[in-house]
Amino acid sequence: MVTNKRVASIDVMRGLVMMIMMVDHVRETFFLRFQVSDPMNAADTDPWLFFSRIAAHFCAPMFVFLTGLSAWLYAHPAGGERSPAGFLFKRGLFLIVLEICVLSVAWSGRIPPPTIYLQVIWVIGLAMIALALLYRLPRGVLVALGLVIVFGHNALTPIIFLPGEAGYIPWTILHDRGFLVAEGALKIKVSYPLLPWIGVIVLGYAAGPWYASATAPEQRRRLLACAGLLALVLFAVLRGLNIYGETLPWQEGEDALHTAMSVLNVTKYPPSLAFLLLTLGLGLLLLALLERRDNVLLRICATFGAAPMFYYLLHLFVLLAMQAAAVAWWGANHGGRYEFESLWQVWATTLLLIPLLYWPCRAFGNFKRRTGMGWVRYL
Repeated sequence: MVTNKRVASIDVMRGLVMMIMMVDHVRETFFLRFQVSDPMNAADTDPWLFFSRIAAHFCAPMFVFLTGLSAWLYAHPAGGERSPAGFLFKRGLFLIVLEICVLSVAWSGRIPPPTIYLQVIWVIGLAMIALALLYRLPRGVLVALGLVIVFGHNALTPIIFLPGEAGYIPWTILHDRGFLVAEGALKIKVSYPLLPWIGVIVLGYAAGPWYASATAPEQRRRLLACAGLLALVLFAVLRGLNIYGETLPWQEGEDALHTAMSVLNVTKYPPSLAFLLLTLGLGLLLLALLERRDNVLLRICATFGAAPMFYYLLHLFVLLAMQAAAVAWWGANHGGRYEFESLWQVWATTLLLIPLLYWPCRAFGNFKRRTGMGWVRYL
């Protein structure tokens, strides 16, 4: 049987990365005039802005990895096994439709939105559909497949298709972000290419047996810690020597801080090998530590992590409403938007929003545990 404590550690981790994600989304709502490229310009980007963005890098990899891990737990409930294919496929389609029809409105505040950005929810949906097709493979094959994709996709970077060429659309969806529809009243852009995320969700599913009843807690923590340390060692070697796994080599900066920023300045779209080794390595170490911790902050994280999609939808529409209210109250001060003057206001707003969103997320989590309505599982 998978104990509540084990599941709680997953919810805590999921909730923690979602709270960190809030910082980046507040930044995009109220600090948008200070754009950050991918990868960033380490020499010119303010260090506080740089590290705020770096913190947000951990969200998508851990969330996709935990999606695969949660799929394994769904497939192996107490007392037996069941196929996750139907749930993964239906949930994946639901997330894709949600990204196109709802989240694009939440980001733009317009119906219809001028551009539909296919972002993290879309790619999680596609990755779930891919996992629905792959999960029956032997665990060893899944591990090998996940590692080949994560480690090998950077070798595909030189492959480029131009708009209008036969391979452009599938390659844009799989590996190179770009516009699927670049002209007209409604544009569609792929922000999160799919291929690397298939590798991450497959590795998450393959890690599921670490949370089986036959795995002792100390063994599980040891496995998580060893995997995390190995990933960080590989990151240090490959990135430190500029060997492979990142399109932008690091360079010595004007001081130690800017040199460190250059080393950590890894590519997110699509996630480079260096990006995934760094984020998943630290994330796995944190997962190992979380099982031995219990305090008020972690219980708050678990509350958010138990209602992830509800939280995601809620916080985006709250931010949309806040932007509209700020323009109405104080007026637009940067184009048609109201924006903060300092980055500390982004962090302060995030810290204020977390307790405000806690209570509705807690109420929904309690409702989800009590209700027999099947659709609630999708939120």
